[in-house]
Amino acid sequence: MTTENPPTHKTVADADTELIRAAIAGQPQAFPDLVRRYEQKLYNFARRMCRSDSDAEDLVQETFLNVYRSLADFRFETKFKNWLYRVAVNTAITKRRRSKFAPEPDLSLEDLDRQEEADATGEVPDWARMPLEQLLNGELLETMNRAIRSLPEKYRVVVVLRDVEEFSTEETAHILNLTPANVKVRLHRGRMFLKDKLTEYFTP
Repeated sequence: MTTENPPTHKTVADADTELIRAAIAGQPQAFPDLVRRYEQKLYNFARRMCRSDSDAEDLVQETFLNVYRSLADFRFETKFKNWLYRVAVNTAITKRRRSKFAPEPDLSLEDLDRQEEADATGEVPDWARMPLEQLLNGELLETMNRAIRSLPEKYRVVVVLRDVEEFSTEETAHILNLTPANVKVRLHRGRMFLKDKLTEYFTP
């Protein structure tokens, strides 16, 4: 009597690995398939990071171009999705420095770090303790997206990666080349900015 092997379920990481190896090996359809797996998610990320749809489209296009150029250097030591978002963040920073996106007023890093330290130890109002994901319903979604886009970039990217894309603190730290403690502080401040803009939804 023979027994059948139990069916195997391919994980997202396994599927990504197969496509990456195929793309590196020169199979023509592999990279377009990889792009299709992530282009909508990456566009949603870019739309929250950029000021306009056209800027978001440019960011997605340039990110995948950079990924294609660097794919042979991918070491499979991290999830492809994490690496992809790290490339996207670095691409956005480069484009910002080239003034591709509209410049945004910002404090110096020194001033922001001092404010972060103060915020991390300050008291939080009761309504601001609500989990951010509770805000992401149909009625508030567009308002939330506008509020996210109004955040200073260093807070915006942390809030989007943690609360929208649902990366862990450690993954976000790796993507942004920050310490986990720094991610937590920036996330706290970013959430406070957002909830301050949405005060009218939580107060009589």
